Amino acid sequence: MNKQEKYDRAYLRMAAEWSQLSYCERRKVGALIVKGRMIISDGYNGTPSGFENICEDDAGFTKWYVLHAEANAILKVAGSTQSCEGSTLYLTMSPCTNCSKLIHQAGIKRVVYASEYKDLSGVEFLLKAGVQADYLPPLAS
Repeated sequence: MNKQEKYDRAYLRMAAEWSQLSYCERRKVGALIVKGRMIISDGYNGTPSGFENICEDDAGFTKWYVLHAEANAILKVAGSTQSCEGSTLYLTMSPCTNCSKLIHQAGIKRVVYASEYKDLSGVEFLLKAGVQADYLPPLAS
């Protein structure tokens, strides 16, 4: 394992830990944005500020207004003095199409994800947009 992969796996483990802060029942997702080996933002999926921390409706479906982990991390940077330009996004799950657009527009140049969502259209979009996307599943124990 090379040095970059060691860092990638460490950041993915941290994103997985961060995902545990989510109140979502169906799926907990975590995100870290790293620039120059410094974590500049973090996020997990959940409801917007000021809303109750219940992500699913009575039928068990995710409420439409729940924010994805990567969107929360990007929005946190937008409210700071930092920039995502040239950064790497670490995700516990591959991004959806909507978040992929945000990732590209934010200037993130690389996405590393630990598990694949059933629809990989978001990853395909990133690759087409020139964003490096690396699937790095956890090592078997």
